[in-house]
Amino acid sequence: MKRQIISYKPYLKELAKQLRQNSTLSEVLLWNELKNKQILGYDFDRQKPIDSFIVDFYCKELSLAIEVDGDSHDYSFEEDRNRQFTL
Repeated sequence: MKRQIISYKPYLKELAKQLRQNSTLSEVLLWNELKNKQILGYDFDRQKPIDSFIVDFYCKELSLAIEVDGDSHDYSFEEDRNRQFTL
């Protein structure tokens, strides 16, 4: 299978690092289940820059992005919908 290159805006790299260091409780709890290929052997990344967004968790093999919404996410319904169609 050919490796897919995921493009992102370079300025997001530092922001993603900061987000990894300041995870919400929900993100920490889910990460504890996803890390080390614990879910059917799939590898997940945390706070992954994709395009002009940062997704909470991403599995390259499945092309699956997971967002843990909560108080820290200040998006409107319309912005969430537009983001989903972009990715």
